Amino acid sequence: MAAVRFIARLDVKGPNLVKGVHLEGLRVLGKPEDFARHYYENGIDELIFMDVVASLYGRNSLLDIIRKTSSEIFIPLSVGGGLRSIEDIRAVLAAGADKVCLNTAAIANPELVREASRCFGSSTIVVSIEAIRQPDGSYEAYTDNGRQKTGVEAVGWARRAAELGAGEIMITSVDREGTGQGYDLALTKSVASAVDIPVIACGGAGRKEHVGDAVTQGWANAVGVASLLHYNVLDVVGGTGSYEEEGNIEYLKGRRGFSHVERSSLGEIKEYLRGLGLECR
Repeated sequence: MAAVRFIARLDVKGPNLVKGVHLEGLRVLGKPEDFARHYYENGIDELIFMDVVASLYGRNSLLDIIRKTSSEIFIPLSVGGGLRSIEDIRAVLAAGADKVCLNTAAIANPELVREASRCFGSSTIVVSIEAIRQPDGSYEAYTDNGRQKTGVEAVGWARRAAELGAGEIMITSVDREGTGQGYDLALTKSVASAVDIPVIACGGAGRKEHVGDAVTQGWANAVGVASLLHYNVLDVVGGTGSYEEEGNIEYLKGRRGFSHVERSSLGEIKEYLRGLGLECR
């Protein structure tokens, strides 16, 4: 088995790193570039920047952040949110991103996945799927940061995206996202079983054991983590700037709540994975 890739997911609204539950109720945690630098210096394998309001506003606002980050950080950077065309993808890559994450535009126009993979290479194209479990046990893919129903069955869409040329699938359980209850292992395993390309599990990690479960039980090739790392790092790099431009800053004022998420360092999580016999970078 290839080494497990450990990816910090940074959800961004305006100039700020934010975190919510079920992709809603976004709370400001700090500046994304500060967290990104800390993760890079402490051995993260990759970073994913997601503009969480880009589809709502019809644009991706991360170009300046990506330019600055890519000039200082030399690990793979993925960018998602509001990328609707080949031109949008080209602009993000030119700013310094190594990969792009497509969701809303890919579901609206699946041929964009094929065209983009031909233009930039499959390894550059990640299809992001935000899934919600339905009463019958199936999963529906949602868009617009988990706000918009599509009627598209998530596992089937993952299979088709791979056939169209996507190089990776990032599967996020909206039900679990931000809850600290662990990844939806049934969802992750279903997607991993359906495709022959790498799968990134996202949504729900609340302690290091959940990360191991995503690989050993969910068959993920990589794990995307936010809360599990962010709340530990917050006291080191967060809450020192001006945040009035965007978002809810109540968490920065009080540092209360989120007791359901175990604060863990990157080193502690990787050590735990190695203890399971999993290879880490």
